Amino acid sequence: MVAGRLMTKRVMGGRTFATLQDGEGTVQLMATRDTVGADLYQGFKDLGLGDIAGAQGPMVRTRTGEPTVDVRSFQLLSKALRPLPEKWHGLKDIELRYRQRHVDLIANPEVREVFLARSRLVAGLRRYMDENGFLEVETPVLQDIPGGGLARPFRTHHNALDSDLYLRIALELHLKRLIVGGVERVYEIGRVFRNEGLSPRHNPEFTMFEFYEAYADYEDVMRRTEELIQAAVASAGRPLKLTYQGEELDFTPPYPRRKMVDLIREASGVDVLTEADLPAAAKAAGVAVEPAMPWGFIVNELYEKRVEPTLRQPTFVVDYPLDVSPLARRREDDPRFVERFELVVMGRELCNAFTELTDPVDQRARFEAQVAAAGAGADETHPMDEDYVAALEQGMPPTGGFGMGVDRLVMLVTDQPSIRDVLFFPHLRRQA
Repeated sequence: MVAGRLMTKRVMGGRTFATLQDGEGTVQLMATRDTVGADLYQGFKDLGLGDIAGAQGPMVRTRTGEPTVDVRSFQLLSKALRPLPEKWHGLKDIELRYRQRHVDLIANPEVREVFLARSRLVAGLRRYMDENGFLEVETPVLQDIPGGGLARPFRTHHNALDSDLYLRIALELHLKRLIVGGVERVYEIGRVFRNEGLSPRHNPEFTMFEFYEAYADYEDVMRRTEELIQAAVASAGRPLKLTYQGEELDFTPPYPRRKMVDLIREASGVDVLTEADLPAAAKAAGVAVEPAMPWGFIVNELYEKRVEPTLRQPTFVVDYPLDVSPLARRREDDPRFVERFELVVMGRELCNAFTELTDPVDQRARFEAQVAAAGAGADETHPMDEDYVAALEQGMPPTGGFGMGVDRLVMLVTDQPSIRDVLFFPHLRRQA
């Protein structure tokens, strides 16, 4: 017995060939009038493209050697009332493919392969974490305070409590509460939501993978990141050396470790450590900044505009300004910076990680600075979170933390140009 969707049909007098497709592939059917009788043969001929059907019969080989079910009986299981895309062109309209993913999967088998690779990749991440003693957990999607990142949240209202809640923008702060509670290796793979625009790299909801490890720092996390990437790529059935949009990409570790300030100096000639008038220097380097922008934000702007797009191979960019890193531990040798890194691949951030800030006094001061920046007009800042500060006051061990957008890794591994190509149902603008 075989069953699937009828994809092709060729009537050749008293013999009709058809192709069934299911999740595993395709198989050819052959119905012959002399074998099944006139009535059953006519019913087989009447099957339409897109219909779901089952068939029984012995396996034979045609003159061309193709394995074929010699139909003895069949059954229409589900009638397709809408036609499939025209056979020779398939479904190629990008917008239509995203809006009708169910049809896209039928018409373009290679799309299914992308999502199979995605599933295997996520399974590889889980397997690595489980084998290394991490506990998978689930944390709240609806939160009183949207913390753990710098992004605009979605807001909703809880009628029974008569209070506003937010869809989470990150997994971070609840996972670190678990570290405080003694769950020393913890991770979560879950949806997060950011009220931002649509682009090839951004979707309002996406899959985040975060882990936290007690008694580790960002150097430990860098080493674990390299192991994680290897495990995920292998699980997806892809090599470490692959091609992304025509460029060679090599995920083979170790990855270079480069300080942000050194990269900025090499790319723009601006030494942010010694420059007396950094806003003017940034402007001269072609980077527009606001007059009242804090020093660390200017440094970050220089990096994002002049450096990040040029980093093609996997690179750890280390030691970010404190101003843009409200949850990371300061560097002891220069308190303007924190122990933070991002793994940058093909000109975009793949993951963000740091040695966690565990000092509740320092954390409160940084939250207050973020609130002040918001009051001065800063677009994306971190809100005050008294409950999280209270958790830190219970005592948090030294901890290394990591966050990665799973969709971006899938894009790289499967050679897809847009995040929409690795989401079954991406958000789209309403049709006029």
